[in-house]
Amino acid sequence: MTNTPVLLVIAHGSRDPRHAATVHALVRRIRSLRPDVRVETGFLDFNVPSVQGVLESLAVQGVRDVVALPLLLTRAFHAKADIPAVLADAPPQLRIRQAEVLGPSPLLLSALERRLYEAGLSPADKPSTGVVLASAGSTDPEAIAVIAEIAREWRHTGWCAVRPAFASASLPRTEDAVRELRALGCSRVAVAPYVLAPGFLPDRIARGAAEADVLADVLGPAPEVARVVLERYEAARMPQLAAVSA
Repeated sequence: MTNTPVLLVIAHGSRDPRHAATVHALVRRIRSLRPDVRVETGFLDFNVPSVQGVLESLAVQGVRDVVALPLLLTRAFHAKADIPAVLADAPPQLRIRQAEVLGPSPLLLSALERRLYEAGLSPADKPSTGVVLASAGSTDPEAIAVIAEIAREWRHTGWCAVRPAFASASLPRTEDAVRELRALGCSRVAVAPYVLAPGFLPDRIARGAAEADVLADVLGPAPEVARVVLERYEAARMPQLAAVSA
């Protein structure tokens, strides 16, 4: 166990209680998949425990190795600035590696389709259904480009069309993408929220989906999401294993 770093899942946090509840449900699923790994949860804002509080507690307990995993779908401001700043203030005895964000990943596309099928679609509906890939949005061009590329990739799996949309900072909005797909001639339009947990921006996506035929749930504790978390954890801890064996 000494060579197994603690996995610290870092979530954004929200005033909406559904956010933390969903994060904790995802963490429970992660623990069920890897009972040999200690998994802790810290929030950047609004919720407790804070990331700093968890790190200080781990240090007091004698933990030395931590993989800090941003529970984020794109590399935007939180992953590039907020989280590194918090980790830089961690107790000095901790050896911390920051894992990559979750997206993009084929597993997340599988999770999106899982949510659409749970909302009433079937694989047979794909050729006649246009999908809005609705994300929270960002001012970071890299994050926006990644969402657009995911939409292009997803289109090639058989959907009538796939269009990206954003709840904030960028355009188009969900409702505009829904109308565009209608204009393209898709007989059915579905909205797939590319977000991890409920909250203010997911609610905005839901309002923008008013004219759609299908609105999927957020990704939440989908098993595919838990598997991506563990993939990122393993990739981040590999250099530590090499250092231990050297």
